[in-house]
Amino acid sequence: MPKQYLMAIDAGTGSVRAVLFNTAGDQMGCVQREWTHAQDPRYPGSMDFDWTRNWQLAGECVRGVFAQTGIAPEEIAAVSTTCMREGIVLYDAQGREIWACANVDARSNDEVGQLIRLDPEMEKEIYAISGQTYALGALPRILWVKNKLPDLYNRVTKVGMFNDWLIYKLTDVLAVEPSNGSTTGIFDLQKRTWDTAIMRKVGLKDDIFPPVAECGTIVGTVNAQGEADTGLAQGTPVVAGGGDSQLGCVGVGVVSNKQAAIFGGSFWQYEFNTDSGQTDPECRVRVNCHAVPAMWQYEALAFNPGLAMRWYRDAFCGEENERAEKSGADPYQLMNAEAAKIPAGCYGMMCTFSDVMNFIAWKHAAPSFINFDFDAVKFNKYTFYRAIMENAAMVTKGHLALVREATGNAPEEIIFAGGASKGELWCQIVADVLGLPVKVPVVKEATALGAAILAGYGIGIYPDIAQTANKLVKWEHTYQPNQENHKVYEAMYTPWREVYQAQLVLSDRGLTRYMWVAPGL
Repeated sequence: MPKQYLMAIDAGTGSVRAVLFNTAGDQMGCVQREWTHAQDPRYPGSMDFDWTRNWQLAGECVRGVFAQTGIAPEEIAAVSTTCMREGIVLYDAQGREIWACANVDARSNDEVGQLIRLDPEMEKEIYAISGQTYALGALPRILWVKNKLPDLYNRVTKVGMFNDWLIYKLTDVLAVEPSNGSTTGIFDLQKRTWDTAIMRKVGLKDDIFPPVAECGTIVGTVNAQGEADTGLAQGTPVVAGGGDSQLGCVGVGVVSNKQAAIFGGSFWQYEFNTDSGQTDPECRVRVNCHAVPAMWQYEALAFNPGLAMRWYRDAFCGEENERAEKSGADPYQLMNAEAAKIPAGCYGMMCTFSDVMNFIAWKHAAPSFINFDFDAVKFNKYTFYRAIMENAAMVTKGHLALVREATGNAPEEIIFAGGASKGELWCQIVADVLGLPVKVPVVKEATALGAAILAGYGIGIYPDIAQTANKLVKWEHTYQPNQENHKVYEAMYTPWREVYQAQLVLSDRGLTRYMWVAPGL
């Protein structure tokens, strides 16, 4: 049976999915399961990852794609994986998972304080090497395990990321690749491998690191247990993938120096390619290894735009959910049609969710809607809905400015992918706020396509990652900025930043709750 399909397994923040492509880059099928990451009530800010249940869901997705498409497991040429970054899994000597946390787990406040007391300058020194601060890094999390669960810490023999965990479950081979491994803060960006000296500085084990497999290399093959769990054929090659944003960039052709992309999902990532890997002297913005060799990325993150939209849909748009269920439509499209009637700027109303990134002191004010009147015509539920969209675009505008300050460079156009790019309204708002053309690819599951490209590259179907990406990416539409709307947003941006800072002061004073605050702040 000819092997003419490539599979990607994607462990995102809000869901896991299996996506099937042919070798021309056409999406053949996708099955998704939503999941959540519970907070342990004993540990505020925790975000536990249920590896048993979540692996079952991943297996359901893979089997579901086979059922959906009618494609046989034996037709899969290779598999690769991708995931939310930052989440880590700890293993014991028998290779069993013994502890795991998801991406924005913030339980390690005490440990960040401990690290700062140990050496107030160490975080900046680690950032200069790794491109990471303590905010999302693995260092304080592993230290938390040592401090709070010492018996468990004594059993730890390996640490890995979620995309590598997926491969491990399929093959029983554990290896970490640079694009996600670099988010731990224990990587040397330039060498694209572990820097074990960072662990020794803080008194942690320095021998728990698996081998590094560069993105696009074969790690192993599906074993008997992997076949039993997922339905994939035993012997299918499994290729090292990468972090969701980096593979998303591959999937939309952002593979060259000075290109940029926005990925709109539960979180929004702004990615800007650089061929130097140099870090920001002020430690404001993150720097990661790209999934393309000899390429790095400046990254700025917006917290929770996708989660805010899901919350708003479920909390306030039950009517649209019911209509969509009856008609087979997407409730967001019904909401977008009404929100498009609201003028740019929402009659002066703003909302504060995510702040512009400041990686070294990262916190977000309490979510709020501000500056609305008791006018039910102007300020209806669709006005508030549109304001959430505008807020995400405003944060992104701040991120472009931030990266321009750090690098001296800015893009001439933006590639927009992920779930948020499926709606025309949000795409147009992004173009209007940024004042730049916004290109949307045909394949919205760009991260999965990037994983499929690496899978094909790993087994020799594709000769080059960058060339293949540019060849396979197809474009659905380019949104040109509406200059009148752009003027509205330009006038709105500075007041919005000032309003946000005022809201942040309220949270700093303890009068309101932070939406999220990095451990130790």
